[in-house]
Amino acid sequence: MAIKSDRWIREQAQRGMIEPFSEKQVREGVISYGLSSYGYDLRVSDEFKIFTNVNSAIIDPKDFDERSFVSVQADSVIVPPNSFALARSIEYFRIPRDVLTICVGKSTYARCGIIVNVTPFEPEWEGFVTLEISNTTPLPAKVYANEGLCQILFFQSDETCETSYAARAGKYQKQQGIVLPKL
Repeated sequence: MAIKSDRWIREQAQRGMIEPFSEKQVREGVISYGLSSYGYDLRVSDEFKIFTNVNSAIIDPKDFDERSFVSVQADSVIVPPNSFALARSIEYFRIPRDVLTICVGKSTYARCGIIVNVTPFEPEWEGFVTLEISNTTPLPAKVYANEGLCQILFFQSDETCETSYAARAGKYQKQQGIVLPKL
């Protein structure tokens, strides 16, 4: 398995792997996004779900209570201290059958105590990415919509997998918005 370069990512993007696709890294006045040397920095949309304890809900992945968050649509959002938020990517991904990706946080946010969960995009998964954002600090943290949040690294195998995410009808296939936990 080999990590893929900007040239390979650009070629795959022209085939619809990433839409919309930013051909170069955009940095001026924003937290960077777009094509990098060995990955792609995706942008977070203006849709967020901020977790709250107002309703004393219990987080249960088998029976998720939607009262445990507040939905926000804004150019930026404040994630409370030691709290968590969900968001979605602006980009829609279509992962080739011989590729696995890993989503990692950007250092600009990590240096502020904001961590993005390491998430794989499996072979033949497609959709908008539901992003998991943790504020590990005792202070409120600001996250900016329409700017970079995390980097996607692409690993291509020398063979295709026997059963892809699409073939096994993965429960998060072709997700459109912020998708909550499913059983």
